[in-house]
Amino acid sequence: MPAPAGVGTAMLQFQKLKKEDVLRLQPYLSVQKTHMGDYSLGFQLMWNDNLSPDFAIWEDCLIVRERFRGKLYFYYPLSLSGDEQAELRAIAEIEKDCRDGEERLHFTNVPQDKLFPLIKRYGTDVSISDPRRWRDYLYRAEDFKSYAGGKYAGQRNHVNKFRKTNPDWRFRAVTEQDLPAVEKFLKEYEVIQLQKRDPLAIKEMEEVRALLPKLFDYGFYAGILLVGEDVAAFSVGERCGDMMVVHVEKALRKYEGAYPFIAQQFALAFCGEGVTYLNRMDDAGDLGLRKSKLQYLPCEVVSKYTVEPHLAIDCISRPPVYKTERLTIKPLSAADGEEYARLCSDRARNRYWGYDYAQDCKEEGLPSAEWFLRGVKEAFSARREMAEGIFLNGGMIGEVVLWRFGYRAEAEIGVRLLPEYEGFGYAAEAARGAAEYAFSALGIERAEAKCFRENAPSERMPARAGFRRSGEDETYLYFYKTPAM
Repeated sequence: MPAPAGVGTAMLQFQKLKKEDVLRLQPYLSVQKTHMGDYSLGFQLMWNDNLSPDFAIWEDCLIVRERFRGKLYFYYPLSLSGDEQAELRAIAEIEKDCRDGEERLHFTNVPQDKLFPLIKRYGTDVSISDPRRWRDYLYRAEDFKSYAGGKYAGQRNHVNKFRKTNPDWRFRAVTEQDLPAVEKFLKEYEVIQLQKRDPLAIKEMEEVRALLPKLFDYGFYAGILLVGEDVAAFSVGERCGDMMVVHVEKALRKYEGAYPFIAQQFALAFCGEGVTYLNRMDDAGDLGLRKSKLQYLPCEVVSKYTVEPHLAIDCISRPPVYKTERLTIKPLSAADGEEYARLCSDRARNRYWGYDYAQDCKEEGLPSAEWFLRGVKEAFSARREMAEGIFLNGGMIGEVVLWRFGYRAEAEIGVRLLPEYEGFGYAAEAARGAAEYAFSALGIERAEAKCFRENAPSERMPARAGFRRSGEDETYLYFYKTPAM
């Protein structure tokens, strides 16, 4: 009965989300109801290089994943029809994908109304965070159109001063003929941005310039505020459901009041029927920007939850010791190194184990005993698997492995023995003992196993350990066991 065998075939087919492919996401993003700017074409275009996203379609759900600081994050699935059950089925596929790929599952950009379904799914054994710096600022579009009431007195004063100082102002939608003037404006604006020496600000300017040729192809809303013939401010937005996501808003400080003025004109021009909200994105932790965004009085600072479900193996700090009728299962020590190396390096027998150490070993010739033991320790430290020795009368006779921990309280068990100890029922006893330990100590609800179809002796062993057949494919026969069996 093998342990670390080849990864199963993932049903999700991810492909790299290249900038030229972003339009394929538009049907999903244009109707999204998350009120998050991350679910937008503009975000995916402007931050594609930083996050290197992939995407897949499952049923009618869009699944986006990205790498950030070495970890893989999945967006909460987005159903085109709003089918919440389809989204949960997509989550099940994400779980399988991570399990087969030995990747830790992290969700990002989880809307508040989707948080409870995840907690219900995984129980309380999850880590949840909501970083303040990445929360979006959501405003009522009508408030920007009028700046009505005492709470917007400051913005009205700035707008009135701009009108008075610049009587020859004009606001209009950007046309292709305006692009050279916008580029000239951005160069002047960039001089100030470069002085900040902020990598994010510099990166943003690069992406804003790259966005210009795509404004019309991607259906963005873009406007310019002119004073005479000069561009004083420039803004770009995108319609997503009942909100307008403002991706770009730049103004020259020499035109006092230009920022609140173009924000108002943009809302008046483009936030018509069906647009209830303006999403003006996050503040990226910039306190000056945070103050400015708060002064416009958001109706909501939109949380973007990150959810990391834990695995059963996370609950233990060290491999355990437990006993069966004849055997002791316990961690391997240096004294077991030579016998363990003999077990692991028997390549003829281990063809049915499903893993060849030569795939990972960089040492010439036969690896040292220390190399094999180090692999066991590293795998447990990373909480990928727990391999322990099977001992009979104090001597090591094989190993039992708990691995492929899943997010619905499942794990796979593998057993292999030194050749002279086969045929005595030790493998079935060890597998049964490992399952009982997993059920009682780790809270596992389903123990799984598999064996190669061509390996007939291995097929009999799971049945002796109390496992039942659950299926087969061209390579493997599959088995399972629950606490009730």
